[in-house]
Amino acid sequence: MTLRRETIFTIGHSTHSYERFLSLLRNTGITAVADVRTSPYSRHFPQFSRDTLKDELRTDGIAYSFLGKELGGRPTGSQYYCDGVADYERMAKSPDFEHGIQRVLEGAQKYRIVLMCSEHDPLDCHRCLLVGRALAERGVAVKHIKSDGSIADHREIEERLLVSEGQHGDDLFLSPRERLLDSYRRRARKVAYAEQPASSSSHAAAE
Repeated sequence: MTLRRETIFTIGHSTHSYERFLSLLRNTGITAVADVRTSPYSRHFPQFSRDTLKDELRTDGIAYSFLGKELGGRPTGSQYYCDGVADYERMAKSPDFEHGIQRVLEGAQKYRIVLMCSEHDPLDCHRCLLVGRALAERGVAVKHIKSDGSIADHREIEERLLVSEGQHGDDLFLSPRERLLDSYRRRARKVAYAEQPASSSSHAAAE
């Protein structure tokens, strides 16, 4: 793995007002938002619909780019689903995803970028389990902006992931890396977009 100098942030707009969201960005020194929602609209929180958000951010001196096609959590194509649930590992190998990652890395040379989706908790969102993971594996420093304004390092989130999936601590048969990979798979099956809406793992269209 090549070591890189970039630091890329993630955030979920959650139920924030635009003013609160802007405050979180400013406090972290963010200069560009990369929107990784597949469907960049919000009926309940219209301040985060694509055109409205883009205009507001531009007014406040923050760049905006939509990357939902490349880095969204709801893929098109049956090859990216397993038993009706979006398969993050397959998605991470797609040409579109790789193109999106390269766009983020190139943008990070000029901007202080935050990847934005809708979910409050990084462990409930593909911005962490798919995109953040892919960036971290490329040696990027990935940090997650929490609703209270504190910053969690991606490694800290991975420690939470191991605990939540019962993989924390030593295992006689699995290496630490194998336990982490298994935890990612388990969590993704719980929170990834599902084609069958009856499934409890089905998430909002914003993914």
